[in-house]
Amino acid sequence: MDVHLLRTFIAVAQRSSFSDAARELGYTQSAVSQHVASLENDLGVALLTRRPVSLTPAGARLLEHARPLLLRVEAARVDVSRPAASPADHLQLGASPLAVTARLLELLARTRHECPRTRVTLRVLERAAVAAQIATGVLDLGLTEGVVASNDPLQLPDVGPLKTTVVHEEDVAVLLPAGHPLKGRERVHLADLSDARWIDAPEAATPLSQLRSMCGCDTFSGPFSYEGMDVHTVLELAAAGHGLVVLPQSVAQQASGVTSVALASPKLVHRTELLYSYPPQGPAEALVKALLGDS
Repeated sequence: MDVHLLRTFIAVAQRSSFSDAARELGYTQSAVSQHVASLENDLGVALLTRRPVSLTPAGARLLEHARPLLLRVEAARVDVSRPAASPADHLQLGASPLAVTARLLELLARTRHECPRTRVTLRVLERAAVAAQIATGVLDLGLTEGVVASNDPLQLPDVGPLKTTVVHEEDVAVLLPAGHPLKGRERVHLADLSDARWIDAPEAATPLSQLRSMCGCDTFSGPFSYEGMDVHTVLELAAAGHGLVVLPQSVAQQASGVTSVALASPKLVHRTELLYSYPPQGPAEALVKALLGDS
């Protein structure tokens, strides 16, 4: 499959419009139509209906493959064409929401003190985007996190070869509202809460889909979904009684109006990992040393 044809297909699929895709890509509408037709001929299946423009079942399947494929291609291009790394005066750091801690901000301040001419950019991103932007050279360093069983690796998207190092690990807790019958316990079993009302905040807390997978059930649902990345909003939602949520213990303990209760089972931990493609230099190296406690 031709990479250029895949890019055109994705643009049309995302916008449900050949003309909008043509404007985005700088092509004529005729060229966009030809690209899609060529891809369909190559695969021997129809990928899009034309009026209205929508994905066929085969097109939907291809779209699932196409995005990670193009990401891997771009990561490979950056990887083999990147010049030898050299110290820079701009540190670009990406972090998922729960990786932005008071300790990180303190270490960034220390790094700027040690490298006073360095300009620092901190981007708060979705977990998958952190790894993607490291692989494609947008970021110098990344910090991503997630809840896993204590002996399991942190799941990262397949974006190419990345170096990972664990920088922090802690237990998790469930936030229970005032009056909850289990709030007086020291620990609770996650399975005992599967039928409770939950807040689905996949980027600012533990995704409910992950809790379902860990407990092997189809429950863990609720009437409230939060699609943002502000952790403090999730704490306020829990305190207002919108539902339960699983968070790192250090974050859960910041909440007022709710009780944080540790999990007895399954044994889960919240892990934060450092990501990079090339050995850090200059201010990036200074921050890595600080994060790993070598300075």
